[in-house]
Amino acid sequence: MKLISRYTMMLLTFVVLLTAAVPSALASGTTGTSDSKKLVLGTSADFAPYEFHKVIDGKDEIVGFDIAIAKEIAADLGVELVIEDMGFDGLLPALQSGRVDIVISGMTPTEDRKKSIDFSDTYYKSKQVIMVRNEDKDKYPTMAELENEKIGAQKGSIQETIGQKIPGAKLTSLDKISDIVLQLQTKRINAAIVEDTVAAGYLDDMIGLAPAVPDEEQVAAAIGIRKGNTELLNAVNGTLERLKSENKIDQMVTEASQLMADREVKSPNIFEVFWQYKSFYATGVGYTLLLSALGVIFGVIIGLIICMFRMHDTVILRWIGTAYVEVIRGTPMLVQLMIIYYGLALTFGITFSPLQAGILTLSINSGAYLAEIFRAGIQGVDRGQLEAARSLGMGRGAAMRFIILPQAFKAVLPAIGNEFVTIIKESSIISVIGMVDIMYQASVVKNITYQGMNPFLIAAAIYFVLTFILSKLLGRLERKLSASDRR
Repeated sequence: MKLISRYTMMLLTFVVLLTAAVPSALASGTTGTSDSKKLVLGTSADFAPYEFHKVIDGKDEIVGFDIAIAKEIAADLGVELVIEDMGFDGLLPALQSGRVDIVISGMTPTEDRKKSIDFSDTYYKSKQVIMVRNEDKDKYPTMAELENEKIGAQKGSIQETIGQKIPGAKLTSLDKISDIVLQLQTKRINAAIVEDTVAAGYLDDMIGLAPAVPDEEQVAAAIGIRKGNTELLNAVNGTLERLKSENKIDQMVTEASQLMADREVKSPNIFEVFWQYKSFYATGVGYTLLLSALGVIFGVIIGLIICMFRMHDTVILRWIGTAYVEVIRGTPMLVQLMIIYYGLALTFGITFSPLQAGILTLSINSGAYLAEIFRAGIQGVDRGQLEAARSLGMGRGAAMRFIILPQAFKAVLPAIGNEFVTIIKESSIISVIGMVDIMYQASVVKNITYQGMNPFLIAAAIYFVLTFILSKLLGRLERKLSASDRR
């Protein structure tokens, strides 16, 4: 019982350290909760001119006419507007779990969505268009020619629903409009269904519009609000009514379209992109290293505990350790992240910020693999050493701490280093919930520059440099430990 209590206290200490030592809000896009003096907006900022990233006075800002409307709502409420940027298909879970107060992202109030959330009055109407490569414009005079074609649409959107109705269409659904355009440019799809106002930002010498037009009538956009929040719904509708009466929404659309169009015609090369947006990548590197370092540190703690569980004489502890390892290694990290970030908030009301959720996910996932690494290292130490220590009067815990673990750690150091390298790369998954790591920043730069590959090539180079330096440092540490053994 003492051993079980000790392990329980270690796990509780880990949770306390994670939730208390890590700040819950570090920067725009990393806040996890809201209060009465803030209005937290959920959006997917890759949908110009509704919402998109723009560098203004050297600073990255999320702009667009949706954002302008949200600012008016916040002003009428007398609160501060906080913007959460995330994938489009994560907006509804974020709203339902209470992570955001409202969702504004050019969202269509469909009947299926109305079952999950409430919607405001509509504030804008647009029509759908078919975006194609200019060389293929004449291939699609009507929607009939799109049958059996490779078509792209934003995941969870009304455009995806339209694509699903096209007979035989091979639909590719992605989170970001910019990713869909990249698929079109690289000929992985032959057409994309988008809104006319959004398509305008991507039309150039390579991309144009086909004559084919979806049969659907104009699609309306509305603001999503959590079910039952009548007070906020009425306030939002009041602001929308005022803006419509003052004809301000049309003005906001015009201003956002001008901002969208105001970008460099000349396409900068990869070195110019890196130099111009180096501060973005520097921020991403900082968060990536923080995520990875804390993920490994807490992962080592969890791994040691689970390892002890798996090797203990008590059946229940061995079963817990084995179940943990099998479940964590047998499920994708992305699923674990969704459960921790959205599932715990929806089911138990436990809310973590993106940073906390990222560290917790990386720690839990890494812990399962490190547990097996430690187990292999411990079993590789001659069992006679443990028996000798016990014969000298040392307890099992003391023998493990002073005799077995130091030798095991030295033996498995290369494997631990490999796990650290893996965590640095796998931390990119956390960007899907709005964590401002390297991959998130690369996506921001891509949306600003309208370049498909350069921002990610820069991100790949940064990941390589980080992992290469780490590998060299670990190699030096291994050689130093080996030299101490030879003495």
